[in-house]
Amino acid sequence: MTPAERRVARDEVGDSDVSTVFLQLDHSFTGRPPPLVFETMVFGGPLDGECERYATWDEAEMGHARMIARVRSTDNEPEPSGEPSP
Repeated sequence: MTPAERRVARDEVGDSDVSTVFLQLDHSFTGRPPPLVFETMVFGGPLDGECERYATWDEAEMGHARMIARVRSTDNEPEPSGEPSP
């Protein structure tokens, strides 16, 4: 699997970079199922270092979206409207 194939999503929000990737190794550290093989991490901004882990690709996509919303609310950056800026 190439690095590009391991990336679930990546977004820049204000001063933060939010990245969600497939880790390839179980990072649950408990030995109990389910294996946590996806991770969302925030780099920069007020939530720098925030991390969440997930068991499935779908959970990772949803978790990424939740983290983007958290970063936006912390950075006071508005939600995109879908309309082009003037």
